[in-house]
Amino acid sequence: MKTLVILTGPTAVGKTSISINLAKKLKTEIISCDSRQFYKELKIGVASPSDKDLKKIKHHFIGNISIQKKYSAGLFEKDALRLIENLLIKKNHALLVGGSGLFIDAVCNGFNTFPNIKSKVRNKLNDLFKKKGIKAIQQQLEKLDPTYFSVVDINNPQRIIRALEVCLVANKPYSHFLNQKKEIRNFNIKKICLNIPRNLLYERINKRVDKMIEIGLIEEARSLYHFRNLNALQTVGYKELFTHFDGKTTLNEAIKEIKKNTRRYAKRQLTWFKKDPSINWVNSKDPIINSKKVLELLNN
Repeated sequence: MKTLVILTGPTAVGKTSISINLAKKLKTEIISCDSRQFYKELKIGVASPSDKDLKKIKHHFIGNISIQKKYSAGLFEKDALRLIENLLIKKNHALLVGGSGLFIDAVCNGFNTFPNIKSKVRNKLNDLFKKKGIKAIQQQLEKLDPTYFSVVDINNPQRIIRALEVCLVANKPYSHFLNQKKEIRNFNIKKICLNIPRNLLYERINKRVDKMIEIGLIEEARSLYHFRNLNALQTVGYKELFTHFDGKTTLNEAIKEIKKNTRRYAKRQLTWFKKDPSINWVNSKDPIINSKKVLELLNN
């Protein structure tokens, strides 16, 4: 049976370089599963593959939609499955690459069915966020669903509010709906997760943020400031700079916050992946993982 290979891991672990080597070996194309790299206006701050990398192997779902368009895991499931099925007609493997656990789960298991949400509930939560800030909704989610709170990106108000909507309407934790019956796919799935020691990962994150600043992240964020309230821009790397542009922090403070929040995001990604028993781990003591290890695991 044809196989969907999933290459995942925390941000800055080195997925891009290994995925290109892996795609060449498998003679296939790369399907991006990074929910921040979907948006064409976001490049530096989301660490999109370089133009040079994009020319080496055909990529899908990189800069394919506008920040002004709403895009969900459910929509991605449909779009990605259509592409995967078409690729597997001609190839033995498809390669899905990225660190967005919710979007990976949607492709592998199907997007879960949630209760209908009344606009009154959504409006009330949005008002709470606008009046009291993100900490207020974070605290409410931690109380109503500590399980999901431990893995969600708590700096993403859209995801927090979505989970709270379900909790309040269904009177059940949002995480309850993430454990529904899985869809059966007509292809094999092999998941590989890259990991390096935490101190090395954090060092890579800090260096990558410094590099982003060096190559123009401040200018990119400034060009997007007008759109700062869009859901797509409620993400690490941009919101901290928007706060600086508002005069609430110094530039150095904003950069420190980007590094801190990125490290926290990586930690939550690893928490999510560790709960998946189907994942095959590639652990390395070195800051850069040798792609040979990934290929060996794939061939076993």
